[in-house]
Amino acid sequence: MPLYVLLLALAVLLILSAFFSLSETSMMAINRYRLKHLVKQGSRGAHLTTQLLLNTDRLLGVILLGNNLLNAAAATLVAVIVSLFFGHNDVALLIGTISVTFAILIFSEITPKVIAAAYPERIALASSYVLTPLLKIFYPVVWFVNLFVQALLAILRLNPRADEATKKMSLEELKTLVLEAGHFIRKKHQSVLLNLFDLETITVDDVMVPRNRIEAIDLDADDDSIQNQLLTCYHTRLPVYRGTLDNVVGVIHVRKVLNQMRSGEITTATLEKIMREPYFIPSGTPLFSQLQLFQENRERVGLIVDEYGEWMGLVALEDIIEEIIGEFTTHPPSQSSNFLKQGDGSVMVEGSALLRDLNRKLGLELPLGGPKTLNGLVLEHFQDIPEAGTSLKIAGYPMEIVQTQDRVVKVVRIFPMLGPVDPQ
Repeated sequence: MPLYVLLLALAVLLILSAFFSLSETSMMAINRYRLKHLVKQGSRGAHLTTQLLLNTDRLLGVILLGNNLLNAAAATLVAVIVSLFFGHNDVALLIGTISVTFAILIFSEITPKVIAAAYPERIALASSYVLTPLLKIFYPVVWFVNLFVQALLAILRLNPRADEATKKMSLEELKTLVLEAGHFIRKKHQSVLLNLFDLETITVDDVMVPRNRIEAIDLDADDDSIQNQLLTCYHTRLPVYRGTLDNVVGVIHVRKVLNQMRSGEITTATLEKIMREPYFIPSGTPLFSQLQLFQENRERVGLIVDEYGEWMGLVALEDIIEEIIGEFTTHPPSQSSNFLKQGDGSVMVEGSALLRDLNRKLGLELPLGGPKTLNGLVLEHFQDIPEAGTSLKIAGYPMEIVQTQDRVVKVVRIFPMLGPVDPQ
């Protein structure tokens, strides 16, 4: 037989082996979520690929069967070529073995696998049209081989199907997926998605307005004081209490109050008629759960209470929405009542400011695992009430205590970070 015919047959064997290598790598590397999307779009190749991947053992069985048969045939053919043209020359046989091994590695293994890893979707969908009929033709052989495979897995007490069923994408992996998809998702949309993922880890305590900063109405006050307060209030829903803030009796909507003003002055009796019962929220409730509860109970404002029933603060539907889409109030951060930017780049911050607000509005990275306010963070750092003028550094940010009053830190100056964060 002419040498060129044998070499042509060898080339065909290597090409067919390369096809199986391409198929194996592309099938294992293809994006399953992208594949599901293509199936929904009606792609025939995606549907065939999905069916093949449902039985990975059979798929790998037919691929490896073809790949190994072709590689063995190529090695045998090289041995035949050497024996026909060089006889039983040991040196020629060694060179032929090295040559066919090199050819298989380059043309049938490494190069096809690199190409398939770079273009898994394109190759997997195309190869599925060939692998599907091959699997049907060689199914008896693949089934027989897989009997031994399943027996070996049983001896080793391994169950790949059970492991695949329990594999789910974690929340952190999903966040990484969103971050990696930055070229396809707008920056704002990406931020909203990441904020949604965090709603299960953030509680109402993290976003509540502390009780000492809440605007509320005392029913024991005189009617003129109540009316003046209603006319100058900054919020649409106000808690109502008697005597002390510990005795909250309801919540009123300012719009209803203004409607009542048309028929006369507002009195305590009028407020008692139009106020609603307070809606209480247990401390530690995740924001996502509270968002659902607001929807189910048709509420927009809730009062947060601790395990002893003490009123801690207030959270509104708008606070949760801001955690998702970001700040949407009309005032710019530099004019917020909680902090004021200085000419030297530092920021004067009220001690009652929430750490989450500071991180979001000022771009800081203050720790959120402990105290919720800047005052709490400073007190935790010192384990004592610091004096005015005391300097400190938290999370790499230099700070200075500007004012303390009544056992709390009232004002803190935060300086811009000049260097990398201290790992300590």
